Amino acid sequence: MNDERTGAEGGSNEPELKGIDLARRALEEARAAAKASGKAVGQGRASRGRLRPKRRRRGWSGPGPDDRDPQPLGALAQSLSKQRGWSTHVSEGTVMGSWARVVGDDIASHAQPTTLRDGILHVSAESTAWATQLRMMQSQILAKIAAAVGHGVVKELRITGPTAPSWRKGERHIRGRGPRDTYG
Repeated sequence: MNDERTGAEGGSNEPELKGIDLARRALEEARAAAKASGKAVGQGRASRGRLRPKRRRRGWSGPGPDDRDPQPLGALAQSLSKQRGWSTHVSEGTVMGSWARVVGDDIASHAQPTTLRDGILHVSAESTAWATQLRMMQSQILAKIAAAVGHGVVKELRITGPTAPSWRKGERHIRGRGPRDTYG
């Protein structure tokens, strides 16, 4: 009685196989038998093959940063605006929308931005005194804006004071030149 798996009898030169070596030989024989009968070998659940991509391990990402971690909305919006070419429009909107944060509460309470076109920011002050003060502080305001939104977004400031009231319309309108001696 010749035992082929163990090589115990029959004058075989192979040593007796035990444990994992025995399991390996049995697997090799099963694969060879499957190949001989025309079946696909190694296409089971555990093997990926070249068509199926490697699956990600599910679970926690660990203590380090990972691309699956939640991303800040601001960073996501900034990358989207860069990809789409909206960076200048977003910067302009930041100047207009965050005026108080950009220039400070004191200036923002007395002056408001009205328009921003071609790098020229038009600012309307509440009084002529504030308009004069802002004109003297123009370089500091431009530096604050550049620090908040980047250089080149606002190149120049045009600061205007309040306008005189118009009596051109209404029930008390009288034809003629109007009050020239009061506002001049």
